[in-house]
Amino acid sequence: MCIKLLLRLLFGYVRIEIEGYYVERFINICTNQNILIWNLKREKGVKLYLNIGIQDFKNLSQIARKTNCKVKILKKKGIPFLLNRYKKRKIFALFLVIVICAICVSSKYVWNVEIRVEDNLTLENIEQDIEEAGITKGILKSNIQTEQIINELRLKRDDIAWMGIDIEGTNVIVSIVKADESPAILDNSDYCNIIASKSGIITKITAQNGTALVQVGDTVQQGDILIAGYMEGKYTDTRYVHSLGEVEAKVWYEKTKEVKLKESIYTETGETENKYQINFNDYAIKLYKKLSNFEFYETTAEEKNLKIFKDFYLPISITKITNKEMNQENKTYTLEEATKVGIEELSQQIEEQIQEKENIVGKNVKTVEGENSVVVTVTYEVIEKIGENQKIE
Repeated sequence: MCIKLLLRLLFGYVRIEIEGYYVERFINICTNQNILIWNLKREKGVKLYLNIGIQDFKNLSQIARKTNCKVKILKKKGIPFLLNRYKKRKIFALFLVIVICAICVSSKYVWNVEIRVEDNLTLENIEQDIEEAGITKGILKSNIQTEQIINELRLKRDDIAWMGIDIEGTNVIVSIVKADESPAILDNSDYCNIIASKSGIITKITAQNGTALVQVGDTVQQGDILIAGYMEGKYTDTRYVHSLGEVEAKVWYEKTKEVKLKESIYTETGETENKYQINFNDYAIKLYKKLSNFEFYETTAEEKNLKIFKDFYLPISITKITNKEMNQENKTYTLEEATKVGIEELSQQIEEQIQEKENIVGKNVKTVEGENSVVVTVTYEVIEKIGENQKIE
């Protein structure tokens, strides 16, 4: 019996409703003809509910006529009906197969490069150097020679103390420990000169060891030797020494800015609009047609790579484009106002560079008036120590 039911499931069966005054006779005829029925239920004496195989169902019309019963199909079960249902969804099935194949193929490539620098420090142009070394989106994972890339980058850059490359899924994780930038330390026994770290006019020089080559009032350029690492005696030959001394000079900080007499100032209104685009590697599909509704706006873009698991990135990303509405305000300056704006901005920028502001000894302003603008130049005079050691090779 169980085998027969399993075969009915395999070949398909239907649950039907039989209604009539001779339902008993209907059942008897089915039994006499060895028609398998199961899950038989009776309702109100004139209705029967039962399951019957597809092949046996074809004979029911003749039995129903003999017994004056009505037959109604309630449910269709089994593999034939399941196949017939999805037969109408060939496009969906084909698309599903294509997607599965695409995922399998894409798993062999790199679709995301993650750079992790210890303590969230920054390394200038590290992304470009890693890409030039051979780690890029779309490269076969089997083509990434990790040891070769690590050695190449460490030889190229002095700011990398340690580097590791891990491939997880379609994600490449580049871990970097930045090298400490330690100043060159000279031993007291090393012969060295004292040179100028900046250009300026000498205001003070004291040579404790070595020979002073400049005097107060001399103009020196960056890199000039101020105190030489040798000494000459009246009765001795020239001998090299470790120069010691203090040198101060008047140096200059200078900046220039052109200030327009008429300029447009933009401020955010707080209104924003978002647009999206889908990127398939280097190919972009914009999901918007209209340009921005704002007359003046500032645009920022944020790209997010899609992934289906923790480190299984897809060659698909979504870019969120945000337009921030800006309010334009036209401003007109007089020559005096424009000059004042330029002086204030430049003075602030220069003073941010000067560590010891009490050593500022002078400030000069120069302006050149044009037809529609004024060029402002601000110069600060500062007394600073400019001597630094340089080893004699």
